[in-house]
Amino acid sequence: MRRRLVLAVLFLAVLQLLLLGCAAEGEADEGSSAATPAAEPEPEPEAPMEEKEKMALYAAIEGFVGKGWNGSGLFPDPCGQTPIQGVSCDLFNGLSYPTVLSVGPVLDNSLQCAPDARFSPQLFDLRHLRSLSFYACFPATNPTPIPATSWERLAGRLETLEFRTNPGLAGAIPSSLGRLANLQSLVIIENNLTGAVPPELGGLARLRRLVLSGNGLSGPVPATLGGLRGLLKMDLSNNRLEGTIPPELAALESLTLLDLRNNSLAGGLPEFVQGMASLQDLLLSNNPLGGALMRSGWEKLPRLATLDLSNAGLVGSIPESMAALPRLRFLALDHNRLSGSVPAKLAALPSIGAMYLNGNNLTGPLQFSAGFYQRMGSRFASWDNPGLCYSDDSAAAATGDHAPTGVAACKDVQEAPSVGVRDRVDGSGRKPEASSSLPASSPAATVTDLLCLLLIQWVVVVVL
Repeated sequence: MRRRLVLAVLFLAVLQLLLLGCAAEGEADEGSSAATPAAEPEPEPEAPMEEKEKMALYAAIEGFVGKGWNGSGLFPDPCGQTPIQGVSCDLFNGLSYPTVLSVGPVLDNSLQCAPDARFSPQLFDLRHLRSLSFYACFPATNPTPIPATSWERLAGRLETLEFRTNPGLAGAIPSSLGRLANLQSLVIIENNLTGAVPPELGGLARLRRLVLSGNGLSGPVPATLGGLRGLLKMDLSNNRLEGTIPPELAALESLTLLDLRNNSLAGGLPEFVQGMASLQDLLLSNNPLGGALMRSGWEKLPRLATLDLSNAGLVGSIPESMAALPRLRFLALDHNRLSGSVPAKLAALPSIGAMYLNGNNLTGPLQFSAGFYQRMGSRFASWDNPGLCYSDDSAAAATGDHAPTGVAACKDVQEAPSVGVRDRVDGSGRKPEASSSLPASSPAATVTDLLCLLLIQWVVVVVL
């Protein structure tokens, strides 16, 4: 009896130690996975703003939003405790200066222009500005020119200048913008500006983006723009530009976008574009260019993804060498005067997703497979070519299920050999990976629990 009592006491003692050990182990595991709360950083002391700089900022904004705007009362510390929406500041030698000024209804609490918005002379006192933009600020009822002078006062730091969707922004683009030596992005889009593109813009050596689309600009494309050696994007579309595309643009070897759509440019498709190996988007549609497509050299444009030459007065045939564009996704040759047959190799363009050949004088059989028509659907157009037909050599095409819209089946031409229907497979070729709905557990915690349970069972067996 005494022996049983001793064993029972020992059993309880061991059991208690085991339970305490397991509990401690579990708490250690939980504690190791919990993140230690980080101490809150002490707020950095705010840098003061020069009173002169503050007054210039208030005056510049007041010119746009109206005289009733009480800047000093609403925003006594515009670079600190009371920031202004659309204004950002940076530190220079221990003082705060405005570096970004954005005016227009971008957000609900953005700076909104008054019906009589104007450019204040104090705007050019903000010499630390890196970005200046105006969106929907000048309505048609408030014709306002871009200031012709003083831009050189911002030349030290200004990198971005934008005027977007201002129907009241009238007059010419000032040539003094060519003095903004650090400018990297000039965007003047959908305004009511007229006159010529200033040749002085060709002196903006650091410019990477030039967008002057959607205005009423006229005259030639300045040859001086060929001096923008680092330019990546040029968009002069939707204007009234005329003359030829200057050969000096051949120097823009880094250009990825050339958009001259919807102008009155003539002189043929410039051959120098084939030397622009970085070109990804070439958009010249709706210009009376005239001339023919280059017979060869398309393989020199390995990155070209978009080629829009629709309604450009092109004549001649479609060269088979255009099938050497490995990344071409969009090809538009519609509404020209192209003739001859359609090269069958165009269907083998590895990246093609849209092809428009309608509205030409193309003739002969389309030798594309039914699988091509099925894959392209409405993104392939070849109607309005009276002499064109499609080869109905496959059962699917013969039923019209995968035939090109608006093109009759060939009746009296030799049938082209079938190139087969493209296999329809899932884009990834794989099934989705299975995922477990069971909660994840720590391997270390699982092993510890198992050892504790086994020890308890061993003690029970020994005692009993």
